Parts: sequence; C-alpha cells; structure tokens
Amino acid sequence: MKLEYITAGRIVGAHGVRGEVKLLPSRGVAPEALLPCKTFYLAGQPLAPAARRVHKGCLLLKLPGVEDMDAALALKGRELSIRRAEAALPPGTYFDQELLGLAVRDAATGETLGRLEEVLEYPAHKIYAVRGGAAEYLVPAVDAFVASVDLEAGTMDIHVWEGLAQ
Repeated sequence: MKLEYITAGRIVGAHGVRGEVKLLPSRGVAPEALLPCKTFYLAGQPLAPAARRVHKGCLLLKLPGVEDMDAALALKGRELSIRRAEAALPPGTYFDQELLGLAVRDAATGETLGRLEEVLEYPAHKIYAVRGGAAEYLVPAVDAFVASVDLEAGTMDIHVWEGLAQ
C-alpha cells in the first residue's frame, strides 16, 4: 500500500556520552536507505538530526535537544518514522511495510490468490506469505516469482509455479 510515512526503526540506546541515539532499523530497512532522510518523526513531531551515520548495522543520530547520554537513554524504546519520499531505495525496491496487505494475483490468469500478510526473513532472501485465498502461498521475493508490484493499485502479480501453494 502507498504509505506516506514508514517506521524507520526503534531507538535501542545511546552511543557515547554526547547524546547520539542508536536507531535499530525496522526489519527490511537498511540503515543506508535512511541516510538521505533529513527529517525524522518522533510521535508525529519532526526532528532534523544534526548528524547521522551508519555504525554496525544501526543508524546513529544526533537529535536536537538531546545533549547527553541520559537524554538519549530517555528515548530508548521510542519509534522514529520517515517520509517515504525521502528514503533512498533503488527503483522497484519497497519497504516491507508497503507490501503488507497487497492483493496478490496470478500473473498468467489475473486470479486473486490472497493478500500478502507477512514478510519472512531467511538468509538467502525474503519470503512473502500470501493468505486468505483457497491456499496459502509462500513466495520467494525474487524476480523469477514476483512479476510486478503496483502500490497505487494495491496489487502484486506473481508467477505461480507448481508446488508454490501449501
């Protein structure tokens, strides 16, 4: 679904004593995709970090008004969001949050198979769990299976191979 805001991640702690917060990106969000974002949102309030950098799979942010470790730790557990338009994703790449709820159709017949209800993480690639139809489908998130994604229309077309239905 076309979302204006994406949950970027959760603040998991402080980094150092000068008030940097450590943001653990949401599942499916690479910290590098968040670097170009000039504004983050905390409970709907915009925050423009003075500095941001990637460190060990997390994004370190120097938020305004957060001047020491205690202030940074006070934000632990809070979620930060971004505007989807600011994220740097290659064309044809989507955040997991955007894909949830899409109607999944057979690319060959146009038949609706169900809705994308879950994105599962595996070492090789993601798996899309499609449920709500006659069968459950576990679709590898690779071009051989995913024919197209249209967020505006709310649809994903897939190539149905033998054995894909559970």
